[in-house]
Amino acid sequence: MTETVGVFGGTFDPIHVGHLAAVDDAASLLGLSRVLFVPNHVPPHKRDRSVTSPDERAEMVRLAIAGNPRFELSTVELERGGASFTLDTLRHLRRELVPDERLVFLLGCDALGALHTWHQPERLIQEFDMVLMDRPTGEALEWETVESRFPGIRARVRTVHVAQLEISGDDIRRRVADGRPVRYLVTPAVAEYIVERGLYRGRLAGDDARGSG
Repeated sequence: MTETVGVFGGTFDPIHVGHLAAVDDAASLLGLSRVLFVPNHVPPHKRDRSVTSPDERAEMVRLAIAGNPRFELSTVELERGGASFTLDTLRHLRRELVPDERLVFLLGCDALGALHTWHQPERLIQEFDMVLMDRPTGEALEWETVESRFPGIRARVRTVHVAQLEISGDDIRRRVADGRPVRYLVTPAVAEYIVERGLYRGRLAGDDARGSG
């Protein structure tokens, strides 16, 4: 029987409970055998912004997903180095699958709305199954705009309605910089790591959603 592996990429600066809740919901609804969390090495759309080091962001992902046997950290983009392009990453991960596994790419509404800014988006749509993690109301994405850029994409993208918490990396970094609590926005282990490493003190890093891949 074929097993399905989800791939969820991003800057994860930091990874927060909004990411975890949405992906866990999607994994359950889709019956995914596992989900690979892939931190970007150098986000192509954030080269002019200050972003926490790749190793620190990867460690926060590792801490956040610990305890969930379905979640795995993939360092494929960190090992490859350079700019992180989703198409290259998915092709690499596909080569590593065993014969009875297939990939699906998980993304949120913001990412799908910005798909036209990504590296070779048409090839990405043609080569890989994509799953949109939408709000329970299903009203977060302007499909007309997306379809004007990619005719027929709505029929190719599967939509699952997942829990979506109003949490952003921007807000978390701002809170830390201002000395405000983030205890219930990230997992306890990530909150402790942020304090131990002195992350986000006195600066704001780039946003955390994959906006160009």
